[in-house]
Amino acid sequence: MTKRLLVVIAVMVMAGCSGNGSPQQAPLTVFAASTLKTAFDRIGSRLQSSSHNIPTFSYAGTQTLTSQLTQGAPVDVFASADTAHMTVVQDAGLLSGQPAIFAHNKLEIAVAKGNPKGIHSLADLARPGLVIVLADPSVPAGKYAAQALAKAGVVVRPASLEQQVTGVMSKVVLGEADAGIVYMSDVVTSGQVAGVAIPDAQNVIADYPIALLKGAQNQAGANAFISLVLSADGQAILKAAGFEGA
Repeated sequence: MTKRLLVVIAVMVMAGCSGNGSPQQAPLTVFAASTLKTAFDRIGSRLQSSSHNIPTFSYAGTQTLTSQLTQGAPVDVFASADTAHMTVVQDAGLLSGQPAIFAHNKLEIAVAKGNPKGIHSLADLARPGLVIVLADPSVPAGKYAAQALAKAGVVVRPASLEQQVTGVMSKVVLGEADAGIVYMSDVVTSGQVAGVAIPDAQNVIADYPIALLKGAQNQAGANAFISLVLSADGQAILKAAGFEGA
């Protein structure tokens, strides 16, 4: 074997390894509803510490992510805030296998700490003079909020309709809104607002499905991430972030 050939082989071996000598993995791309950020960032760190997979997360409103997926965005894993948008992706023939429900969520009313406006129920959101912000009905959080208000027989005229639930939270945090309907997990992870509970009879349970995409570039990494989300460790992280287990 010539010296030149040995050099070529050595370069090829090095190209297939990372700096610590471990095999390089294909990128692992996860599309996830914005309300999952805190929990999924922690789960992603857990995956990275136990494997060579480094997830790259794209957080946005579920309707935005669904649109990007159906337009051909290259993604390995999709985690939706409702089953309806996951069904759209599935009907488009983009999923590999069936989605799995990994968490549930409830709605709460987000208000400033100390609740200075004295908001204690959905009915209070209809009081004159209050600035109320909701997620747009095209967003799962907005759809659920509309369902909860309908159950309570309350009509609210929102000052704005946000394209993701984090926009609702931001307006309340910044004092640009007196209240907004968000997920319980948003209140838990924010630490910057107070939450007003909505009775179960008026509340809506959000189901969160997760699935492997048919065109996944890192199928092994994607399956490892999904397995971790569904595992006892992943479920504990989700519960700590205010979600209910699957």
